[in-house]
Amino acid sequence: MNYNKKSIEDIEVAGKRVLCRCDFNVPTKNGVITSDKRIVAAMPTIKYLVDHGARVILCSHMGKPKGEWKPELSLKVVAARISELLGKEVIMASDVAGEDSQAKAAALKDGDVMLLENTRYIKGETKNDPELSKALASLADVFVNDAFGTAHRAHSSTAGVADYLPAVCGYLVQKEVSIMGKALANPERPFVAILGGAKVSDKLNVINNLLEKVDTLIIGGGMAYTFLAAKGYSVGDSLLDESKIDYCKEMMAKAESKGVKLLLPIDTVVADSFPNPIDGPIETKTVPADAIPDGEQGLDIGEKTRALFADAVKNAKTVVWNGPMGVFENPTLAKGTIAMAQALADSDATTIVGGGDSAAACEQLGFADKITHISTGGGASLEFLEGLELPGIACLQDKE
Repeated sequence: MNYNKKSIEDIEVAGKRVLCRCDFNVPTKNGVITSDKRIVAAMPTIKYLVDHGARVILCSHMGKPKGEWKPELSLKVVAARISELLGKEVIMASDVAGEDSQAKAAALKDGDVMLLENTRYIKGETKNDPELSKALASLADVFVNDAFGTAHRAHSSTAGVADYLPAVCGYLVQKEVSIMGKALANPERPFVAILGGAKVSDKLNVINNLLEKVDTLIIGGGMAYTFLAAKGYSVGDSLLDESKIDYCKEMMAKAESKGVKLLLPIDTVVADSFPNPIDGPIETKTVPADAIPDGEQGLDIGEKTRALFADAVKNAKTVVWNGPMGVFENPTLAKGTIAMAQALADSDATTIVGGGDSAAACEQLGFADKITHISTGGGASLEFLEGLELPGIACLQDKE
C-alpha cells in the first residue's frame, strides 16, 4: 500500500465545495457530549479549509442507528460544539445528501461550514451503496477523508464517494498514515512490538505480519497464556484458546527462524476468580508463568516480567504497542499495563500506541503527551499492523 497520499495542502480548495469526512462519533449522555476529543482533533483540518476559502461540508456517523432516524444520535450537538470552537455558526442540514443538504450546499459561500446529519441514518451507508455515494459526491467538488477511525471500513462516506470525486486526506489521516506507515515500512531499529489484549484469534494476522518486520515481539495480556500452553506449561484456569495452540507453536518457530526475540511472561499475577465487578477488590498472588496452579487464573504480568519487557523497550528505536497487559480496569491488575505505558513514556524511541484499550490506558494514566503518536482508530490501527489495505486510505490520490 502506498502511504504517500495527497493532502488538503496539495490541492486548491478556495471557492470549492469540500466534503470532509470526520470522526464525530463522540460519547453523549442525556444529549450532552461527555468527551469532545474527536471534535477537537478534527479542528486543524476544518480551520485550514475555512481559512483557505473552501465551502466546507462536514459529515460523520455517530453510534449505530442502523438506518433509522434516532434523535438521540443526531449530530446537532456536534454542530453546536464545532460552532463554539470555530467561533462561527455551523449550518446544520436536516438530512444526509437529501433536498435540505442539496439546497444548503448550493447556497454556501467561501469559508462557510455546514454539517450533514448522521450518515448511518441511511441504510446504504454501511453497505457502500453507490446511489448514496453519488448523492454525497453531488454536494461537492472535492472529498477529504479525515476519519482514520473508520478508514478500515468501505462505507459510502469513507470510500465510496471517492469513486466520484478527487480525494485527499486531512491532517489527522495524514499523520496516522505517515507515522504508522514509516514505522512499518522503514522503521528505525531495534523495532519492538508489544501485543496484549484477551484473544490470540484477534491478533493472528498481526503476529504473523509483525514477525516479518520486528526485532523483538513482546506478548502479554490474556493472549499470552495460549503461548505459554503451547510451550507445555500449566496455565491453570487462565484464558486459553486451545484451537490456537498449534498456531502459537508455528509463530514461536517462525520467530526463531527469523532471529526475532519473542518475549513471553516469566511470572504472572493470579487470582482464583475474575474480579466482579471488574474494578472491585480482589486478592492476588504472583507465581512463575510456567506453573500456574489449577483453579487460579492469570490476570496481569508479574514484577519480573514488567522489568523484562521494560528492558526490551529501553533499547528500542521504534516501539508499537497494541493491547493491555492485564485486566487494567482493576487498579490491582493494572500494574503491568502501567509499567508498559511508563516504559514507552521514558523511551527515546518513536513510540506508537494503536488505539483501543492501550490508548485509553495511556490517557487515563497521564502518559499521552510523552508518546510520539496515539492512534485515533483501534480497529483501523490493528488492520494497519496486519499489513492490510485500508479502503478509506487506498481511495485517496497518491502523491507523484
